[in-house]
Amino acid sequence: MIFNSIAFLVFFVVVTTTYHLLPHRWRWPMLLAASCWFYMAFVPVYILILAFTIAVDYGAGLLIERSEGVVRRRWLIASIVANVGVLAIFKYYGFLTENIEAMVRAAGWTGYTIPDLGIILPIGLSFHTFQSLSYTIEVYYGRQRAERHLGIFSLYVMFYPQLVAGPIERPGNLLRQLHLPMAFDPGLLASGLRLMAWGFFKKIMIADRVGAMVDHVYDAPYTHDGPALILASLLFAVQIYCDFSGYSDIALGAARCLGIDLMRNFRTPYASTNISEFWRRWHISLSTWFRDYVYIPLGGNRVLTWRRYYNLLITFLLSGLWHGAAWTYIIWGGLHGLFLIGAIVTEGGRTRLGQLIGLHRWPRLHMAQQVITTFLLVDLAWIFFRANSVQDAFHIVGNLFTGLDGFLTADAFSLWAPLVGAGRGEMVLAVAGIAAMEGVQWLDRRKGATTWLAERSAWQRWALYTGLIGSIIFLGSYYHTSPFIYFQF
Repeated sequence: MIFNSIAFLVFFVVVTTTYHLLPHRWRWPMLLAASCWFYMAFVPVYILILAFTIAVDYGAGLLIERSEGVVRRRWLIASIVANVGVLAIFKYYGFLTENIEAMVRAAGWTGYTIPDLGIILPIGLSFHTFQSLSYTIEVYYGRQRAERHLGIFSLYVMFYPQLVAGPIERPGNLLRQLHLPMAFDPGLLASGLRLMAWGFFKKIMIADRVGAMVDHVYDAPYTHDGPALILASLLFAVQIYCDFSGYSDIALGAARCLGIDLMRNFRTPYASTNISEFWRRWHISLSTWFRDYVYIPLGGNRVLTWRRYYNLLITFLLSGLWHGAAWTYIIWGGLHGLFLIGAIVTEGGRTRLGQLIGLHRWPRLHMAQQVITTFLLVDLAWIFFRANSVQDAFHIVGNLFTGLDGFLTADAFSLWAPLVGAGRGEMVLAVAGIAAMEGVQWLDRRKGATTWLAERSAWQRWALYTGLIGSIIFLGSYYHTSPFIYFQF
């Protein structure tokens, strides 16, 4: 069941209404049953994988808390091995065997094959695996008490709003709230519905629309030259942000309608002035997970300089691998690691250069330069993330500046629309949607969109709500609907 479907809207209304009508003691079993139903709408048998993860980590949490010393660490390792083992089998088995067979063929061996298990990747496996792992790790470090209530722990892993694409919650936030009796709050319900509507706008009005244009170019990159490749790459940056942040908004909104507060996953990441800041604003739940459970245990930045670079690179290579079993994702992660290392190495030189040319006298210009540079680096890495193969990615990068003589024209829509396989009307709607989103985000950074809304009169607010919902229903892209991009991870 995907969020942008009629089935989900019916599911959401029924579950939210039932939740608020039930007494507190019956809410968790209803939410757990609803979450199971939600997940089983994809591939029912894969609910058994979640059941295995829940059983292992529930037991491991109790055993870790009761143990000391080496035994305590062994139970943590058992939990990590079980979780990562499931992830490796279902997500990385095919990738591993494919690369082993390639090396064997390169060595001249013939007739060597590894059986294909025919496994379909369970939806959202990486997300709920990492969420479950964060629980046992937090119990091990003594920052979280082991959960005694098996039903509540199961709901922590399976809470439907963030089950398949995050945010990756920590037990200290979500588990605590699942125990609390939530009184019905009309204000929270209204706030949650607004956030969900905004998420649907970003997904249906923008992401799916520009996604069709991106697919047109990236699925046949060898038939396009620089203008189309550049435009499609820029549009993919828009698509993946609107798609993933749209999902996160819907997830946060749906949880808020139940009185539950999930962590914010995005903070206008393309307004970042450097790559480090970008990762503090993009997919925050994952970046902080890798920071806390990979980068810091490796030594973080409290080590020798070369070791710090090593820690950064390993962390981002693992982050790339987490996203997908393909070299394109590993290269994408590696590029971000190299960008961060490069920023550290060149920090002094960049500062001196800025002082030499007097950039400090124009702080807004300096900030604009930093934002643009950061976005271009991020977008360069997105090419590898989106490309269907490493070969396609390098072809795109190598041909970005071919055929640019016709790029600038008085009638940009007439030039660009054929390049991305979209009609003029679709291009206009895409630009209008992006402009509206940027306007709201500018307002949010400047004053806070919620505060600004609260200052408007009732008729002004309802006019905006009507316009938002109307644009989703009547102007949304329904000819190219697609699952959320991060469902595949």
